[in-house]
Amino acid sequence: MKAYVLHEINDIRLEEVDMPVASKEEVIVKVENVGICGSDIPRIYTTGAHVKPLIPGHEFAGTVYKCSDENRNLLGKKVGVFPLIPCKECPDCKSKNFETCQNYNYLGSRCNGGFAEYVKVPVWNLIELPENVTFEQAACMEPMSVAVHAIRRITDINNSDFEKRICVEGLGTIGLFVCMFLKYFGFKNVYAICNKEYQKEQFLKLFQRKERCLVRKKGNISKDNTKDITDNDGNTYESIKEVKEFEEGFDFFFECVGRNETLNDAITMSKSLGKIVVVGNPYSDMELPKDIYWRILRKQLTVTGTWNSSFTKEENDDWHVVLKALESGKIEPQQFISHRFKLEDLETGLLIMRDKRSDYTKIMIG
Repeated sequence: MKAYVLHEINDIRLEEVDMPVASKEEVIVKVENVGICGSDIPRIYTTGAHVKPLIPGHEFAGTVYKCSDENRNLLGKKVGVFPLIPCKECPDCKSKNFETCQNYNYLGSRCNGGFAEYVKVPVWNLIELPENVTFEQAACMEPMSVAVHAIRRITDINNSDFEKRICVEGLGTIGLFVCMFLKYFGFKNVYAICNKEYQKEQFLKLFQRKERCLVRKKGNISKDNTKDITDNDGNTYESIKEVKEFEEGFDFFFECVGRNETLNDAITMSKSLGKIVVVGNPYSDMELPKDIYWRILRKQLTVTGTWNSSFTKEENDDWHVVLKALESGKIEPQQFISHRFKLEDLETGLLIMRDKRSDYTKIMIG
């Protein structure tokens, strides 16, 4: 079969490789669509993977192509794939917190993943797809589930939080999916901060023009947040604090960037007793100035992390919440697919993301 194999840092090649061989507890999935994740870029070009050689790719969906007799009922089924393979033995796994497994394996970073024609997947990691859910949509389930997991870390999606004021900073794929699901769940007061006009346009596809999205020009983020801020109407401000809707503060804040400045924003712009979820992977060491740290104490803020997504095979896990939303037709993740390539051209998509050759949200292969 054809697959992109990472041999060393910055050495990925399209090659003919042997088909994977599945055990009785595994199936072979024919990959129909696979998305490129932002984490794939450093894994391939700068930091490397846990094992090499490796076939990367963890956001994928496909068809069960081959399986054991014990699992013959799965043959030909459309499936999405939860990429984290838990050990099932550690204390977190025993509590069904599989996303925080202490001894996990992971498709596309610790074992071979979806940048290939076929991939070996444990049966436990499969989620069957309804007929009306497309492979492209299902290949977006992993980042969508990450977004839903972040939302559920600090909000009650079934109760009384819908009037709360919410800010999402960082409108990459995860940030936009956070916004998409906030709307789906019924939250009414969603605001955003990004660094590109393109990202603002994607945000405004989801909401009415009255929704406020500030653009802070890339390269001009400063500790006091004082440069080149524009609103939906093109008005320019010297400080975020000048924009009335942002000066009022937020009950919930989603930090989807992973920089000192944006974490400072979250702490500064949160209301007293506000809740912050830190979503973005850190770009570098994170440091809190003393006056920012004081605000956590004096405002009695809740600051929490989020990691991966819940997958327990039960109806209320993050993946099944996402699947239900897809099946209803009320969300359309495909609107954020900015580029589509065949497997043979996957490296073009990688370089678009690595070198920022054009604006992009989700790059899909299939």
